[in-house]
Amino acid sequence: MVETGASRLPQTPPAHSPLARAEHFVWLTARVLEQRRFAYHFLGGGADAVETALSAYRNDDEGYGHALEPDLRGPVSQPLHTGHALRVLDSIGRCGGQRVERVCRYLTSVSNADGALPAISPSQRGYPAAPFVPVLDDPPSELLATGPVVGLLHRNEVWNAWLFRATDFCWQTVESLEKSHPYEIEAAVAFLDSVPDRPRAEASADRLGRLVREQRLAVLDPGRLDAYPVASGYAPGEHHFPHDYARTPDSLARAWFTDEEMARSLDHLTDEQQEDGGWPIRWRRWAPGTALECRPMVTVEALRTLRAYGRAVG
Repeated sequence: MVETGASRLPQTPPAHSPLARAEHFVWLTARVLEQRRFAYHFLGGGADAVETALSAYRNDDEGYGHALEPDLRGPVSQPLHTGHALRVLDSIGRCGGQRVERVCRYLTSVSNADGALPAISPSQRGYPAAPFVPVLDDPPSELLATGPVVGLLHRNEVWNAWLFRATDFCWQTVESLEKSHPYEIEAAVAFLDSVPDRPRAEASADRLGRLVREQRLAVLDPGRLDAYPVASGYAPGEHHFPHDYARTPDSLARAWFTDEEMARSLDHLTDEQQEDGGWPIRWRRWAPGTALECRPMVTVEALRTLRAYGRAVG
């Protein structure tokens, strides 16, 4: 019997397929949230189970904490955790309603004077955090934190007073980018892919695409990694590829790359699956537990990207 809402008909991937190998890896290593997400996206699992697992990370202030983003430890709510939570809700079609209105109240409470979000608020001090995410007393507004959140809210037609000023910040920042780095460009794409003013978004994306190619921020030939610089402050080998920017074929960033370049990128992504069935993380590993928690997250997203482009995963 097929159920709706709480669960769906279980599915089993073919043995030894990329999906079957990834499933084994997820059951072996992942947190409950990533197990539920894998089941939802690939095994017919229900959205309710994902939302229940996600709720364990929610705090009384309606933000999210408890190492939802594994590189930030401790119980306190942080903008990066909360942005992650919204991505999860969006992926299961639950990014709306009163739950998101409450999240917007949290976002309003932690925003800077310009209406935008810092990556990390000072409340993180005293709890473990990755060395590449410094905790500041007066943290600046960051496109890295604000762009994806604003994009998701527009994508889901959420309207809140906070969103207007945050949108203005994103436009101003995106349109003034000159020297950038891959994660900032990815945040810009997340904003541009969903903001309502499509002609303006397309013009901005076209300019960013030229910037990405001029500054060699995307590896266009995975067989020649040494020909592409790694951004300052990134880990050795922390390259970014066309599929990192254009995670689906309908992303504005897809136009930045030729069919051949995207095919090579997806081939490389396929080949990155490791013997244990999971995909690796490319950023700096600073603690054993965080690396272990991140790999199932990366694995779920790798499979989703491959499937979005019609690649057979199982």
